Amino acid sequence: MDTIATTALADGFYVAYTDGSCKDNPGPGGCAFRLYAPDGQIIEKSRQSLETTNNKAEMWAVIDALTAIPEDAPVLVCLDSGYIKDGIEQHLEGWLSRDWRKTNGQEVRNRELWEKIIALMATREVTFHKIKAHSGDPDNEHVDAMAGKAADKAARKVFRA
Repeated sequence: MDTIATTALADGFYVAYTDGSCKDNPGPGGCAFRLYAPDGQIIEKSRQSLETTNNKAEMWAVIDALTAIPEDAPVLVCLDSGYIKDGIEQHLEGWLSRDWRKTNGQEVRNRELWEKIIALMATREVTFHKIKAHSGDPDNEHVDAMAGKAADKAARKVFRA
């Protein structure tokens, strides 16, 4: 756990590490989270999808983690997805003002998942913290491996058919 996450946990925040994985893109995938609660409890979950994209898998990991956190709780979400962090922090306001359209007029992809994240954020105090992928952060590497295993399981199911 890096210094920012350690400090957040000591300050009473939940700390969630999230990641998604996709074999091919689109294709079978998985997502995972590891959640540190202020009381010392650690919760982990992963799941698979037979058809997803990498961005959707990343988003589902965040959705699953936020769902596991009580309403009104502060949470630091540590992720290696610039797509999610930048979407929320840099683009969301514009998308909403343009009725879910990008500046070029095209519809924002994954709107239904963005809306789920926004709804969960409305009832929790959420801060995103970007971690560089595959940089040796043990928690990020752990959820990356969990998501990868879930994606592998999904891929084996697809190819059995």
